[in-house]
This record gives sequence, structure tokens and C-alpha cells, in this order.
Amino acid sequence: MRRRRVTDGVPKSGQGSRIVSRETTVVAEAGSRPPAGEIVVETRNLSKVYRDFWGRSKKTALKPLDLDIRRGEIFGLLGPNGAGKTTTLKLLLGLIFPTSGEALVFGRPATDVSKNERIGYLPEESYLYKFLDAEETLDFYGRLFDMPPEERRRRADALIEMVGLGRDRKRQLREYSKGMTRRIGVAQALINDPELVILDEPTSGLDPIGTREMKDLIIDLKARGKTVIMCSHLLADVEDVCDRIAVLHLGELKELGRVEELLRVTGVTQFRASGLSPEAIADVRRALERHGAAGVEVGNPRTTLEDLFLEVVRDTQARPGRRARRADSGRAE
Repeated sequence: MRRRRVTDGVPKSGQGSRIVSRETTVVAEAGSRPPAGEIVVETRNLSKVYRDFWGRSKKTALKPLDLDIRRGEIFGLLGPNGAGKTTTLKLLLGLIFPTSGEALVFGRPATDVSKNERIGYLPEESYLYKFLDAEETLDFYGRLFDMPPEERRRRADALIEMVGLGRDRKRQLREYSKGMTRRIGVAQALINDPELVILDEPTSGLDPIGTREMKDLIIDLKARGKTVIMCSHLLADVEDVCDRIAVLHLGELKELGRVEELLRVTGVTQFRASGLSPEAIADVRRALERHGAAGVEVGNPRTTLEDLFLEVVRDTQARPGRRARRADSGRAE
């Protein structure tokens, strides 16, 4: 796979996709660099090799990695299981030491634990005290940051509502589902109002509605000026929210760039319009063919399965007892 190094500029924030209906798409084949923001995370030749008891190389988890992550962007680490994503996050947090190279966070070495006061971290598996409820959990973590009592209560109340656990705030965590545990884990990661938020598989265990809400929350964190690093093997999650992505495979960086650029299909021009009559569509097709366009396709755009699911659930909630309304027909079935 060709390796791309696109590190300049922070693109426009990712937006959740929405259903597009009754719209005609015509596709035909055809033949200023934004200013760089402040660097929050920087790695240079960062690598990690796990060794056995005798010091022999056992597993190369991360090959030399060069990354720059800028303030205010959502950066995605994408790759299959075992690609080196979680290892990279642990190196940035100073939880493990690199074999070679260096990682800087806020200009400090990643091994300097004092920088973690400005970081919020959601691990792949949340290790929380099951006998505490949501309020007690956030109060406990707030104490670790020496937050005064009034600020702890204020932050806990706001975060519990933000992650949608208002009705379950007094339940012990042992009674929580996996999705609810994930939500309180996110709240715990935000208790110190961090500048950098690191999320390892943030949508793990969430249903489609919870997944959409989690992605909206990540976008909202960017709007509040936070820098977000999210790690996932779910392609749709990364595509929906990330400004730039790095694709890792077998510990090696394979692709790096802005999502919109990596996904752009060059050589194909797309026109989109609504309200065209069959006669107008035929005229457009003939005009394109007259100008030498090949492979002309005319059809309706598709939504995503996630958006379809959310549309069905919301419509059913709004109209209980009736089958979901089809978005393209405007009527119930």
C-alpha cells in the first residue's frame, strides 16, 4: 500500500451523515494550504518491541512511527486488532516505555507523568469500582485531581447528563450494562476538563443510538477546543468524526492524511440535483456523453445503514403502534 504523508492543516470538522432522499445523482468518469496549528503530540521514530525473559525480541508491536497531531483536531488511529493502536496510546500516556525514538505531549516527554493532568483517557476496558454509583465514581476521580468539592459536584452533574446517565446516577456500576459502563468511563475521562482526550474504542459495546450519541459527543469536544485522539477498528466511526487518520497494520504506518483526501475518488466527477424530470435526466445524460464522458450512471444516492436504523427508531418513537415511515415515501406502511 502506498504511504501518504499529509500532515498540513486541520480540515473542517467531521459531521454525522444524514439521510438524503428523493435526490438524483449523476456520476461520470473524467479525467491554499491552511496554516499549521500548534503541535500537541509529536512522535519521532517511535517504536516498541516486546521481549521475553532473556531479552530476545518476542513481538514488534510498533515500528518507527512519525506523527504530528495538532491542537483542536480529531485524529483517528485506524487498524485491525493487533495493529499497534493501543500500544501507541500507552506510549503517549507513559504507561510503557519505547524501545527507540521519542514521543512528546505538550512539548514534554511522554514519560513525564505531570503532563497527564491535562489528559483524559478512556481505555479499551474501563476498570471502575463496581460498588460505587455514577456520582461517587466521578467524585472519586475528581479527588485524584485535587478538585474542590463544589467543582467536583458541578462537573459530575454536568457529565452524567452529558453521557445520558441521569436516570441511573444512583445505581451501582455492577448493575450497569456494557454500554452504560462505557458512558461512565467517558465521563470519568472528562472529569478534569482535559485539553487532550484519548479514547480507545469509544463506541465498544454501544448500540447504534448510543454510537451516534458518542460520535456527536466527540464532535462537541472538538467544538469546545479539545484535541481528540480516538482509536478504533470500526471504519464508519472514524470516517464520521475524524479530521485526519493514520492507518496502522502490523505495527507499521501505512496511510496518513485528511479523511476527505484519502477517500476522494479521483477521475470521477459527481453531480447532484433534486427535482429533475425523466426528460431532464435524459438530456443531462446525452450532454455528458456528447462531451466524451464514459460510464455515465444515473440513480438515487444511498443512505447508510446506521442512519436508516436511527430513522426507524426515531419514527417509531414518534408514532408508537405504527410501522416506521419510509423516508423516501413520506407515508407509513
